[in-house]
Amino acid sequence: MTFDTFANPWPPRENIEITSVRAITTAPEGTALVVVRIDTNVPGLYGLGCATFTQRWKAVQTLVDEHLARLLVGRYPGDITDLVRLCAFTGYWRGGPVSNNAISGVDQALWDIAGKRAGLPVHELLGGKVRAAADTYIHAAGRTADEAIEQAHGFIEEGWRHIRLQLSTPGGGGYGAPALPTVYPDAPYRNGWSARDYLRRVPELFEAARAALPRDTELLHDVHSRLTPKEAVILARSLEPYGLFFLEDVLPPEHWDRLPEVRAASPVPLAVGELTTSLTDAVRLVRDGGVDFIRSHVSDIGGLTPARKIADLAELSGVRTAWHGPGDTSPIGAAANVALDVTSVAFGIQEGHIYNEATHDVFPGTLRIESGYLTPNDAPGWGIDIDEDAAARYPAELSGHDAWAAGVRRPDGALEAP
Repeated sequence: MTFDTFANPWPPRENIEITSVRAITTAPEGTALVVVRIDTNVPGLYGLGCATFTQRWKAVQTLVDEHLARLLVGRYPGDITDLVRLCAFTGYWRGGPVSNNAISGVDQALWDIAGKRAGLPVHELLGGKVRAAADTYIHAAGRTADEAIEQAHGFIEEGWRHIRLQLSTPGGGGYGAPALPTVYPDAPYRNGWSARDYLRRVPELFEAARAALPRDTELLHDVHSRLTPKEAVILARSLEPYGLFFLEDVLPPEHWDRLPEVRAASPVPLAVGELTTSLTDAVRLVRDGGVDFIRSHVSDIGGLTPARKIADLAELSGVRTAWHGPGDTSPIGAAANVALDVTSVAFGIQEGHIYNEATHDVFPGTLRIESGYLTPNDAPGWGIDIDEDAAARYPAELSGHDAWAAGVRRPDGALEAP
């Protein structure tokens, strides 16, 4: 007797099986998005999941189409945990953003199918709401403090209560704000970025912001993983007078083992985890006392299923969630974030992104932020579809991040974390 190792390992509850698995790429905002579509033998029953790794999207697409699809076709879509573990274990070497984003696309698509089968939104499958909506923060930036503060005022007038402020720093390595001309004309690398100049400028930004913005506006800042442990403490202490809601990604992942000591010395809450590329990475940040907010990109740790475990661990550890959610998260991924936000006691804040109208055309049902809040759809599953004809009008191209990151160097020419 021949035994098909890819067949259902036990009798399925219903005669429903996966018939196809494929990656769809599109870039309605110029940023490559990857979505996995899983079809079944039930007419009209399919699911969508976010698998977006913008910088290496072709690798994710190939992994989904050429490797994972053959594991899943013919399987019962209700066995979500078994199927995502199968996708992980068959590759032998586990973790990493390519593998986990591909698995996330599968995971979230299966949850979408589960919601549609039950006639319920995903957040009700997770136990239902513990809050009505997720409060969000939005990004304000400028070449000068006045420019950043002016943009922040505009967001406050639109209803936001949490603003991430970024200020331009000289050189090609500036993050989150417009580029400024270099001030190092005599250095070996004239377009360099200086951590010392950055440490001087950021407190000046927040001193001006606190004087100009309403006192009840919560302020945040993203370091983008560029400081040493001692520099991180210097920055955190210099920002103490301004009452930041959190300070994000103060250390590169290579030095996360030092986060507990930095956190112990920091008067400002630390939000870290955007660069976690496995469930284990995120667990260690929470378990070992390195973070006040866990900031994982849900698709980079493998999808909704592992993220739920992190949210539960955060609740038990006194840590709050602040899932990564900028424009390199698809609307499906944003919906997964919000499903976690409204069902988890550990919720802290959600990073917000205002999708353009082209994205709404490609992804009907895309959530809109209203007065700073994100509310999940009540339709079954994610409540979001994809118009593949519209998606094809915005083909994905190779990311510009490679060219930018290659120029993020110190004045002496040494590469810096991008």
